[in-house]
Amino acid sequence: MAADRLEPLRVGIAGLGTVGAGVVRLLTENRDILQLHCPRPIEVVAVSARDRNKDRGIDISKIDWVENSLALASHPRVDVVVELIGGSDGPAKALVEAAIANGKHVVTANKALLAHHGTALAVAAERKSLCLAYEAAVAGGIPVIKAMREGLAANRIEQVYGILNGTCNYILTQMRETGREFADVLAEAQALGYAEADPSFDVDGVDAAHKLSILTSVAFGCAVDFDAVRISGIRNVSAMDIAFAEELGYRIKLLGIARPSGQGIEQRVMACMVPQATVIAKVDGVFNAVVTKGNFVGQNVSIGRGAGAGPTASAVVSDLIDIARDRILPAFSAPAASLKQMPAAPRGTHVGAYYLRLMVVDKPGVIADIAAALRDEQVSMEAMIQRARHPGQSVPVVITTHETTEAAIDRVVKRLEQVKSILEPAHVMPIEMLD
Repeated sequence: MAADRLEPLRVGIAGLGTVGAGVVRLLTENRDILQLHCPRPIEVVAVSARDRNKDRGIDISKIDWVENSLALASHPRVDVVVELIGGSDGPAKALVEAAIANGKHVVTANKALLAHHGTALAVAAERKSLCLAYEAAVAGGIPVIKAMREGLAANRIEQVYGILNGTCNYILTQMRETGREFADVLAEAQALGYAEADPSFDVDGVDAAHKLSILTSVAFGCAVDFDAVRISGIRNVSAMDIAFAEELGYRIKLLGIARPSGQGIEQRVMACMVPQATVIAKVDGVFNAVVTKGNFVGQNVSIGRGAGAGPTASAVVSDLIDIARDRILPAFSAPAASLKQMPAAPRGTHVGAYYLRLMVVDKPGVIADIAAALRDEQVSMEAMIQRARHPGQSVPVVITTHETTEAAIDRVVKRLEQVKSILEPAHVMPIEMLD
């Protein structure tokens, strides 16, 4: 082995929160393991964070402290910048762009940055033969990017889907197990540290959509297109919906789903019903899962923790190991310059079964009105649940349909809005009959 291969890979870390501190701790505690896997030692030589005096449980006394994270991009001893600041723009974007411009490799856990600027950053990195690595940005400790980009590279990926947000999965699991409503379980998740004080990015599906847009690019060789993702979250999922799902043989999961169709790439993040027998239905708590289907390999399932100091730090260091091995691969599944802007599948073209829950006044004729709306739009009913009679009171009516188009369901919902006995807008969820 050449002598220059034994020189340390020198790392600068921007952001010393739980993940940044976890990276330093992992590199220290697993030094003997890394010596077996790396031709070069990995050494943190510079760090930057907001508070120099904060106790992080790690020794940084021998590491250069940089007040302005942007200075890491021009630090003379830094070979790789690890960006753990977060955010799609601002300091994170400025640091990554400057690091690439100055000839430094970049490792990031920043899914928002990649969702909005991933293609442009990949083009810039590849022009300089640099690595832009981001295993930690999607599904935390699950090595899904490496699996898709490398292990499945010989396959035509037919679809990718998964549980991409542990906070939402925890909330839905607790709602199912305890029968409590969304707001109550969300408050508990915040108290336990599973949800942020402002949980919007998680519960409204934005975090999962960031990750899905990245997976879509890796899976299908297209440019990252966050704006093409159809996004809805779990705020409108009620304990009643979860109970009906169980009765019908389903579970409710917030899924990110991407698949090519004849009209473009379909990217959706939304609460879905999935059959209880499927693997994805059994992934509970804070765990994530990613399922890929390749035309030769078939289905692959990866399950693990999607967040936290240990899993995310593990993913960051796995990227550093690749750089230490001089494994500089395209950021996505193909060279960035060849990534095409693929059209998004138009709204209404999705084909599948649906769940509709209606709150109706219990009186004669209301079921006939609902059936007429379905008939007029040629939507076939698979099953219906109507609770015990409470004449004159509000009662739920649940319908599942056979396979139909989203456009037809939209028209049914619009017709039902005209029925005076229906007291609130229909609650609609797709039923995903996944492998």
